Amino acid sequence: MLEEINIKNYALIDCLSLSFQKGFNILTGETGAGKSIIVGSLSFLLGARSDADVIRSGADEASVSAVVSIDPCNNDAVDWLNARDIGIEDERVIVRRNIKQSGRNNSYIQNVQVTRSDLAEFMAFLFDLHGQHSHESLINKESHRKYLDNFAGLGAEVAEFGKVFSELAEKRSELAAQTNEERVRETKLEMLRYAVDEIAKADPSPGETQKLENEASRLNRFEKLSAYANNADTAFLSDENSILSMIRKARSSIENAAVIDGALAPILKRVESLYFESEDVAEELRSYLEGLKYEPGRLEEVEERLGLLFRLKKKYGTSKDAYFKEADNLFDNDEDVILAYKAKAEAEIEALLNIEENSEKLKKEIGGLEKEIAARASALSRRRREAGAVLGEKISAILVRLGMPRAVFAVNVAPKGTNSLVCGPNGADNVEFLISANAGEPPKDLSRVASGGELSRVMLAVKTVLSDADALETLVFDEIDTGIGGEVALAVGEYLAKIGKLKQIFCVTHLASIAVRADNHLKVEKKVENSTGRTVTGVITLKPEERRLEIARMLAGDAGSAAVAHADEILLKYGVKQ
Repeated sequence: MLEEINIKNYALIDCLSLSFQKGFNILTGETGAGKSIIVGSLSFLLGARSDADVIRSGADEASVSAVVSIDPCNNDAVDWLNARDIGIEDERVIVRRNIKQSGRNNSYIQNVQVTRSDLAEFMAFLFDLHGQHSHESLINKESHRKYLDNFAGLGAEVAEFGKVFSELAEKRSELAAQTNEERVRETKLEMLRYAVDEIAKADPSPGETQKLENEASRLNRFEKLSAYANNADTAFLSDENSILSMIRKARSSIENAAVIDGALAPILKRVESLYFESEDVAEELRSYLEGLKYEPGRLEEVEERLGLLFRLKKKYGTSKDAYFKEADNLFDNDEDVILAYKAKAEAEIEALLNIEENSEKLKKEIGGLEKEIAARASALSRRRREAGAVLGEKISAILVRLGMPRAVFAVNVAPKGTNSLVCGPNGADNVEFLISANAGEPPKDLSRVASGGELSRVMLAVKTVLSDADALETLVFDEIDTGIGGEVALAVGEYLAKIGKLKQIFCVTHLASIAVRADNHLKVEKKVENSTGRTVTGVITLKPEERRLEIARMLAGDAGSAAVAHADEILLKYGVKQ
């Protein structure tokens, strides 16, 4: 609902702030007072195309802003804002648009800049504007489908259909991708199998590289290693001057001394430990020497094996590898990296081999979804045709009262495809509103048959029938009274007031018989400012006495006693107590 609007430097409006109420709001005024400017500024805020000509003479830019309340049940509007992370405060948003002399314009929702098309898309969830040249929602055939679905109460079914349709589209896309990637899959399989075979033949074991590097180091310096080890063996065991002989003598002497002086007992224990440790070292050293043998050709074997492991690591375990970024930091040794690649490759081979099986599963799922889609689409089509017939009758009946006695309104529900079922996200139907304005004429496209005033009355009839189901919160009717009067004007006012019980209505009219039905009466005036000599347009909310005089003016062109008496009469009969 539109709660407040602020207009600055737009056409003849210098600076204007207005607050609005719920229900049926009427805008009246003398011809040329600027009623169309008010509607134009609102249309500008709704995202209509505009140029710098709307900027008030002498100003740099024009701007229109508004405080708009949003019903939490208006899912389209709420979802649109949530999808763009635009918050709603106290169920309200502030919308603003300006245009500069350069023609550049900026649009904002809650201080978040949006494109003009985004603004128009969002505001279309909240407002519907109908005038002599503005009937977008009624001409747009996609709106026809929405209107019919709202009338038939098909919103939940259509939403569920859309989910199944999206799931089917995703599965078809997935199957197509699998089919298109068959050659790529075979190439990748070949590459992965080669890698697994190569690693399996090499059969690396964890820690092998370190062991081989140690062995290579021994083999490269075998002579020195052997000499050092023999020298050590000689030092431990060779003769009476060896380490063991000397420690044995020292042990015997301290043992005898400890008999005399017990204070030497701790030292004796340490010497005994030293002896046994030296004896153990000597035995291990002797064993090491017995196993220290030089094998001709072994160094070449070790180096070849190290080279193989290095190539495998470089090929399958470097940080450049797609599987193991920063692999060097993830594993304890080179072999773990290579073996991890092998395991990963084996898992992917299994997954790729299962693609064919998955494809068959996908085909079955797609077949099931296609059957479900067909069944759901058929059910939607049937209910749309049934509801379309009822909607057409109801709207036709209202049009008779709205001055179109020979009008026949029809809802055409036709399949999208001619020879086979063709579905979109909302079903398999093209829904179009048609009208025959004259007896004997077949129903045709609304835009080709109805005039602007007739389209406004058609929309009034549509909104009357859909008032309970339609999520739109505010309707604007400009010049809906064109070409009507008498009983028809009374009927138009009656239906506008009826919709006003559920929606916020704005209507620009010249007819008193429509104006008296309003809950709120606003008068548009044009005057010349004494200080500047410039013409400005203003709007005032009429009090009861002011309203009497305005209704009288609309009836007779002046506020004479007869006109005021007539105004009192129709206000008493049709008016809403202010």
